[in-house]
Parts: sequence; C-alpha cells; structure tokens
Amino acid sequence: MRIGIVGYGAGGRYFHAPFIKAAEGIELVGVVARSQDKRAQVGADFPGLPVYGSLSEMLDAGVDAVAITTPPHTRHGLVLEAIAAGVHVVADKPFGPNAEGGRKLAEAAEAAGVVLNVFHNRRRDADFLTLAKVLASGELGTTWRVHSIMDQNHAQTLELGATGGLLRDLGSHLVDQMLWLLGPATHVYATLDWTDRFGELTDCGFAVTMTHASGAVSTVSASKLNHSTTRELRAYGSEGSYIASGADVQADALAAGRRPAAEPETWGIDVAENWGILATSAGRRPIPSAQGNYATFYTEFARAVRGGGPAPVPAQEGIRTLEVLDAARRSAQERCVVAL
Repeated sequence: MRIGIVGYGAGGRYFHAPFIKAAEGIELVGVVARSQDKRAQVGADFPGLPVYGSLSEMLDAGVDAVAITTPPHTRHGLVLEAIAAGVHVVADKPFGPNAEGGRKLAEAAEAAGVVLNVFHNRRRDADFLTLAKVLASGELGTTWRVHSIMDQNHAQTLELGATGGLLRDLGSHLVDQMLWLLGPATHVYATLDWTDRFGELTDCGFAVTMTHASGAVSTVSASKLNHSTTRELRAYGSEGSYIASGADVQADALAAGRRPAAEPETWGIDVAENWGILATSAGRRPIPSAQGNYATFYTEFARAVRGGGPAPVPAQEGIRTLEVLDAARRSAQERCVVAL
C-alpha cells in the first residue's frame, strides 16, 4: 500500500514516518510540506522522497492512502478531500472538531467505500499494554478503578484556541485507552484548568472520570503547565492492585534518535526499574514490560485496506472518544455529571 504523509510537524516526523517505515505491507511514497524548513527536514530524513506543496498535488501523483497530521483546525477539510478522491485515510486525533463532525467524516468514508481510521497509537504504549495484560490475567479479580496520569512539561507544544487544548490533544489518547480497556462509558465528570498566558484562553490541564458500562470507573488526568513530568498507571480490583510509574518509552527513544525499523526485537520495551508491581494476597511481584510498537497500527491498517483483517481503530471508535470529550467539556462548563 502506497501512503503519503500530509504535514511534517512533530507528529508527522516522529510519530508517523518512522512507524510507516517499520510497518509491513506499506510504503512511504511522499510528504506534503510547505515551509522550506519542513521540506529540508524531509530531504534529510528521507533523501529522494517526493515532497509536495499540497494534498491535491500528492493525490494527482497517485497514492493509495494518506495520513493527515496537520493542525486540528485544518484536519477535517483535508480528510474530506482525501475521501472525495477515493483514498484511504489515517486521521490524527482528534479526527473531528466534535462527535458530530466525526460522524460526518465516517459517513463520507462509508459512502466513498474507503477505510477511515483514527491514529490512536497510544493503545500500543508499553505500560498500557502491560496493564491490559494484568487485567486480562484475572489476578486483580473484578476491576474496580483505573487511574492514568500523564503530565508533560512541554508548554510550548500546547495547541491553542477553540480547536486546541490539552483535553482534545492528549486527552484524546487517554480517554481512548480507557474505552478500549474497560469498554464504553455511561457517565462522564470532568474538570479543566484554563490559561490565557499565550493570548488565547485554552485548557491546559484536565481530570476526567468515566463510569463504564462494565461497572468499572476510570480517571484520566494530565497537565502541561505545571512543571511536572509524570506517567503513572494504577488499577484496583477485588483481589489486589497494580501500580506502575514509568516513562513514555517510544517517544523518549525517538527523541534520542532511535528508530523502530533498526531494532524491531527490542523496540518499545520499558527498562526493569520501571516495571509495575502487582500486589495480591499471594504477595508482591514486578510485571515485565510488554512490547509497545506503533508500527503495528500501520501494518494492521494496510492489511485492512487489502481486506485481510480488522482495521486498528475504525472511525466509529474515534467517534466514541469524541463523544466522551464533548461530554467532558460540557461537564466542566456546567459542573455536572453527563450521561451518555
């Protein structure tokens, strides 16, 4: 499958391109980048790879699929343009301005007969997959509560304005993780932290609590302006607890210049000192890290386009996440619990 990347900011450069190159059954055939700096980065990273000035130029050149990684306020229109051209699409998160916008994209994709998926790659984080393995083992008994904290000390990366904010950015990932792990939510309660430090009022921190149809409760929280770099997962069940304080393994590896294609056997495995502790009546023991690898998203996407397997994150699952984000924003504004 021939795929092009639309946008070469941090997302396109670090969270899409390296994993497309490491995936099976897919070939990176071009990038849309306008600024001279971004075009130079593409040339340095992938010598000889075609660089286009617009999505329409790339579509005219011929691709089977595109990954849309541009800023949120441009994403909706570009996804529609690609769908109208009969091209399969991976849309970065949040893939719509709200749940209604996501439904319109899903309807357009279905009418055009193309595969539309949302890049919820953090389902493939090492620490999260390890937590999922613990819950699946049954050792915690009935799952009562799961807590996820992901603070980042990156104020300069906060997306501003009505289409930005940390809830729709990092919150998209953390909410999606819990919906994938614990099933659909029935009720949402949220609080948001706001700042006008950068000229536009923007949410820069959040805490979202979801009650799931399964009976479990999850709370996800994050901040970007509190000088905290924290990653912690906690799960409590009828038979014990699991607590892990680790690192953003794949992001840290990418920042250090490592690439998944160069180390497929060891990529995305957290170091032993970060392994979580499972505590039950049988005692306490560390749980070895699962292997995380975002490349498997693109392997599965290419397979789904060929009709050879399920899509990794279908548009309907992205809509489910957007519904929770919409409810969280309403909950914070009205100081109420929102039923879905």
